[in-house]
Amino acid sequence: MYVLLNAPWSVLCYYAEEIGLRVPLQVETTQETNWSEDVLQYLHIKNILAQQVPNPPPDYYTCQFRTNKLKRFLGHENKDTFFKTTQRHQILYEILSRTPYGALKRGEVGIARLVSEKIFTAAYPLHEGPYQMPRAPADPESLSMRQILYQYWARWACWKKYQPLDHIREYFGEKVALYFAWLGFYTGWLLPAAVVGFLLSLFGIWLMVTDVPAHEVCSNGNNIVMCPLCDICSSWNLSSICYTYRAGILFDNGGTVFFSIFMSLWAVTFLEYWKRTCAVLSHRWDCSEFEESEERPRPEFTAMAPTTIRNPVTGAEEPHFPETSRCRRIVTGNMVIIIMVAVVLIFLLAIILYRSILSIIISKSRNAGRIASLTGSVLNLVVILLLSKVYTYLAHILTRWEMHRTQTKYEDAFILKVFIFQFVNFYSSPVYIAFFKGRFVGYPGNYNMLFGVRNEDCGASGCLIELAQELLVIMVGKQIINNVQEFIFPKMKTWWHKRKFNLAHREKGANEQDNVSPWETDYELLVCEGLFDEYLEMVLQFGFITIFVAACPLAPLFALVNNWVEVRLDAQKFVCEYRRPVAERAQDIGIWFTILQVITYLAVISNAFLIAFTSDFLPRLYYRYTTEGSLRGYIDFTLSVAPNNFTQSDIQCRYRGFRDEKGHNTPEYYNLLAIRLGFVIIFEHVVFLISRMIDWMVPDIPEDVQIKIKREHYMAKQALAENQVRLPISTHPTVKPSL
Repeated sequence: MYVLLNAPWSVLCYYAEEIGLRVPLQVETTQETNWSEDVLQYLHIKNILAQQVPNPPPDYYTCQFRTNKLKRFLGHENKDTFFKTTQRHQILYEILSRTPYGALKRGEVGIARLVSEKIFTAAYPLHEGPYQMPRAPADPESLSMRQILYQYWARWACWKKYQPLDHIREYFGEKVALYFAWLGFYTGWLLPAAVVGFLLSLFGIWLMVTDVPAHEVCSNGNNIVMCPLCDICSSWNLSSICYTYRAGILFDNGGTVFFSIFMSLWAVTFLEYWKRTCAVLSHRWDCSEFEESEERPRPEFTAMAPTTIRNPVTGAEEPHFPETSRCRRIVTGNMVIIIMVAVVLIFLLAIILYRSILSIIISKSRNAGRIASLTGSVLNLVVILLLSKVYTYLAHILTRWEMHRTQTKYEDAFILKVFIFQFVNFYSSPVYIAFFKGRFVGYPGNYNMLFGVRNEDCGASGCLIELAQELLVIMVGKQIINNVQEFIFPKMKTWWHKRKFNLAHREKGANEQDNVSPWETDYELLVCEGLFDEYLEMVLQFGFITIFVAACPLAPLFALVNNWVEVRLDAQKFVCEYRRPVAERAQDIGIWFTILQVITYLAVISNAFLIAFTSDFLPRLYYRYTTEGSLRGYIDFTLSVAPNNFTQSDIQCRYRGFRDEKGHNTPEYYNLLAIRLGFVIIFEHVVFLISRMIDWMVPDIPEDVQIKIKREHYMAKQALAENQVRLPISTHPTVKPSL
């Protein structure tokens, strides 16, 4: 059974004023452009990204709806089209969400609870007809909005075209449109980062052939015997790692410093210009003041809050939940976060032990360390994905329990919980490899132990290549798995829904060929589960390409290719495979922007320490400075001789480090330590200073947008004034009377 709901004009007007919907006052005629279009036009280059999308939604000056001022709004004569379809959806969902059906103390409120308890199987707005194009040639202006979005946005052939953001906003609402605007903006900014990273990788390939230390390892390595890698392992020749050492140069070379500085400044500039773009879009879409004064309490909060209080801004009575009770619940939720983070660290410790033990078991293999490292990375990825599912479910329960007043605060609290956990979950292993692995090994004859197993050491070619491998396995592996899931799973679920639906029709004796109603067609589609997973995937990717970019210059290129696919996959899901979501308003991308800023600051510090302590850049620079200026003999400079009491081998072996024959640190160790710490301080101060200058030079809101906001405020004040008095305006100069 299906129940088709609609609202009469009086109900629409009442709730439009109640929830603060904005309606048009006057058409705005300013033509909107973007920066790439302006640049190409200035250079007189044909813009292959542009496309003419039919039926562009007009832009209006707007203000909040008032029933008693109806005649002052544009289009008030036609009651059928005055409120947009998405606004009608918002009004109906508001009514359904705040209506109790049982005891308030048990939270028996709203359609969402009824759906979760299987009283209803679904509640959704209807799509505007099928997305497929008509078989007969049709005028583009006659297409429905859904057909336009499919033809000019969701098809794979549109991969190189601008996204029709105004059409997306008109059909799905501001929150979905802002996500796609941010994703497109981010993907466009990845292009220069990918090009620079690719060129630096070519430079690394050239160094693989011409590098002097690599030539020493490959040609003279037979004369250097290295100490055993485990207690039951045998000694090995340095030349056996020739190819691995050359591969390490691809990621660890002089271009690393430049690229780290470039990506740090790239991230800061990207966020500054996104703030400007977001300000333009939020004003154009009438959301620039949404969070401050227009956002209403969540319907579930309205129904379940125990008391009411007067809103100091609007003066209206609103539901209230005591802050002390909320704080107690938030503290409890934070304890759950700490417990789950501890679980992640326990799994990390288990994977470290797994790698160490596996290295011992397969010690006779030539690539024992590489096999242990690679399988450990894959196992780590599996653990990460499993723990993510568990904690996301817990975070949903905890955030609902905390009783946040508005949808924005609810989502911010949920996002922060999950991201803190996911940050530790995804980044703990790369952080361990980058900054801790190989730091507490000891030296031959005096190795440090963990649960009876020797502490992990970096491979002979250094930790940076292991970090690059870990990044590629986690980042690229996660992207491939997510894209396969997003491409295959929705199609399988849709097929299963249609199969069940057709079986039900057969049981009723209905003919499958009969015309199926629109609500039945939409019921076969999947439920839209929001944008959280989409944002989380992109923000974690942003962390990989900024925090650890010194280890893998190709990371932005992989991210760019993934995002080109991601835009079309997400577009197809929303247009073709999802039920139409209820349109939601939003002023910006929420707490995700703050998270991106924190990641940017962490990236500067992380890359400074990566270059100083994990890369070979500073030891090579120091060796050049203290010798005749070449790298001849550098390999011998970085290797120490095992102490005389180390009798595991008959031949005196070597190991990586700056120690004397007694195991004490040499003066070179302390000189390099001072240089490394000095580099960290100089690097982060220079990058942060330039970042602040960029922040100061780029205003958050463009000047023309500020003028439009003031103009809109003036028009709204005039439209909603109780008494409008028209003053005569004289064209003649006023003559001041004399006394």
